[in-house]
Amino acid sequence: MADRLTQLQEAVNLQADNLCNSIGIIQQMHNTNEDHTVLFSQLIARTAKDIEILVESLPSEESTPDLQSVAIEQLEGESERAEQALQKTVLEGEALLQIVQNALRDIATTQLDIERQAEFRANLTSNQE
Repeated sequence: MADRLTQLQEAVNLQADNLCNSIGIIQQMHNTNEDHTVLFSQLIARTAKDIEILVESLPSEESTPDLQSVAIEQLEGESERAEQALQKTVLEGEALLQIVQNALRDIATTQLDIERQAEFRANLTSNQE
């Protein structure tokens, strides 16, 4: 939760910067034709949405230690199941890798045998001439 609070504080600080900068630009540009309203309104709106999302992600007052413990237990169970699935996938991948390595070894051996036979025939033919 501390990370979310830090993110929220950073978003609030960013919003304060956006508002101060927009006011400063408005004061500087009041005599020019440059319009930065769209840019600053987009920045302010985006940061406001980020703040809203961060606030909604914070635990509610209804969140008791018991409820949090239950949620943590559920997450730990999901984590264990994911770990088991990952281990199974790794074992399957290692088995497939072994099959591919064996097939490549067989192909290389066969290719070497064919090359040796071709070389042997070439030597026989050149010796007979």
